[in-house]
Amino acid sequence: MPHFPAEWSPHAAVWIGFPSDPDLWLDDLKPAQAQVAAFARAVRADGKGEIVRLVCANEAAADSAVAMKTGAEIHLLPFYDIWLRDTGPLVVREDDGLLALDYRGNGWGGKYPSPLDDAIGGLLAVSANLAHGPRSMILEGGAIDLDGAGLLVTTEQCLLNPNRNPLMSRAEIEAQLTIDLGVNRVLWLGDGLAADHTDGHVDNLARFVAPGLLALPEPEGRDDPNADLYADAWARARDFGVEVVPLPSPGLVTGDDGIVAASYMNFYIGNAAVVVPTHGAANDDAAVKAIAALFPDRLVTGLRTDHILTGGGSFHCISQQVPRI
Repeated sequence: MPHFPAEWSPHAAVWIGFPSDPDLWLDDLKPAQAQVAAFARAVRADGKGEIVRLVCANEAAADSAVAMKTGAEIHLLPFYDIWLRDTGPLVVREDDGLLALDYRGNGWGGKYPSPLDDAIGGLLAVSANLAHGPRSMILEGGAIDLDGAGLLVTTEQCLLNPNRNPLMSRAEIEAQLTIDLGVNRVLWLGDGLAADHTDGHVDNLARFVAPGLLALPEPEGRDDPNADLYADAWARARDFGVEVVPLPSPGLVTGDDGIVAASYMNFYIGNAAVVVPTHGAANDDAAVKAIAALFPDRLVTGLRTDHILTGGGSFHCISQQVPRI
């Protein structure tokens, strides 16, 4: 049976999307590229981490990536946006090697469709010489998180949304995840973060940090826009019987368009490093310290992500790991 390893399992490499389209990023292009380059350097950890493959959509972006001296491999492949957690393949272990599961995409429920992003999963699989496994189900990688021991967490807001797989029931979705990823239990949380354009991806809300151990935020202040949904997630996790560890929330973070879906939960767990998005909020240091306590064998670093966030995501959203065989 295929098995999708927990993120803290050893990686052979990681794909990271590099901001490439000037018309998409506007004035944030260069600052977002700098923040992604800093993320890539942190993951490489001076060669102690996994191989980093920066995926660039055009020659100008590739030249910028080279100039930023990340030590990463530069891969030139056509795509529209950088959210490879969602558009890249989910690489599972099978008895005879690795299989790149390439789920269908529909532009996050039809909001941001792009044929280039629909095709990037297959291109990444071919570029890494991985067996390619196309799937008919619509699924973004950020909509799920797994503990490597058969437990998966997701949100009803996303996976049961009629803009994803309207002809599939909850039971049918669970059955497909069981077949594809080696899942035997699914924890359904409710809604994702306020202002999250992904319809509630779980990797902004809840993350496994060990088998059966789920990290969830606690609200920060009376104006935390996610206080109620945090409380609902805690209640559902406890009722399910999962052990929960608290992490800080950045609280209310705003931008030019109002509330920003800022979260410390969108951290990436690499071989040698854990990289935590920070937001210039009062809880930044506390969040990095709390996550460091959960991963004492890795260097845990907090890095600003505000320019990446203008595109709608953070470090976990732009990365997709390849397990070590």
